[in-house]
Amino acid sequence: MDHAAAATLPDAHPDHLDTSTGVDSRKLAFWTFIGSECLLFGTLIATYMVYKGASRVPPYPHDTVVNGQAYEGILDIPLTSLSTFILLMSSVAMVLALSAVQRGDRAWGRNWLIITAALGATFLGFQVYEFNHFYHAGLKLSTNLFGATFFTLTGFHGAHVTAGVIYLLTLALLVHRGRIGPEKSITVEIAGLYWHFVDVIWIVIFPLVYLIR
Repeated sequence: MDHAAAATLPDAHPDHLDTSTGVDSRKLAFWTFIGSECLLFGTLIATYMVYKGASRVPPYPHDTVVNGQAYEGILDIPLTSLSTFILLMSSVAMVLALSAVQRGDRAWGRNWLIITAALGATFLGFQVYEFNHFYHAGLKLSTNLFGATFFTLTGFHGAHVTAGVIYLLTLALLVHRGRIGPEKSITVEIAGLYWHFVDVIWIVIFPLVYLIR
C-alpha cells in the first residue's frame, strides 16, 4: 500500500482511544477510579458487618431483647424502601438523559439530567430526615458501634450522592448551553457510570443494613 492510499484511511488511533485496550482513555481512567471506590466501600461495608450486633447500649437497628429487656429497632424500613426506589428510578432517568444527548436532543438531555439530579436530591432529603430522627432518638457517632459504623457508611454514600447531584446539574447547564452534544456524549456517559455506581453501592448497603437482622 502506498503512502497516498494509507493517508486516506481513517485514523485507527484517534486521541480518545489512546489505550492498548482500544477503550476511551477517559472511560478507562474512570473505571480505575470506580475500582478504588469499590475498595473504599468494601472496607466500610465489611467494618459494619463485623461489628453488626456488637453494640452494648441502645438504640439498636432492629427490634431486639438484651438482658431480658425488649428494645424497639430505630430503623424505618418502609421509609428507606421508598427512598431506595427513588434512587433506583434516578438511574432510569440517567439512561434516558444519555440517550437524549446521543441523539442530539438538547432539551430532553437537559431535562433528564435535571430529573436525575432531583431524584438524587430527594434521596438525600430522606437521608437528612433519617439522620435527624436518629440524632433526636439518641443515636450519634459516639453512642455505640452501630451508630459509628452506620453513620460512617451511609454518610460516605450520601457524600457521593451529593457530589453526583452537583455533577449532573453542571452537565445539565452545559447541555442547555449547547456545549455538550452527540460528539461529546462520552462526558455524560462517564457521569452515568458514576451515578450507576452510586446506585449499585446502595443496592448492597440497603439489604445488609436495613433488612438483614
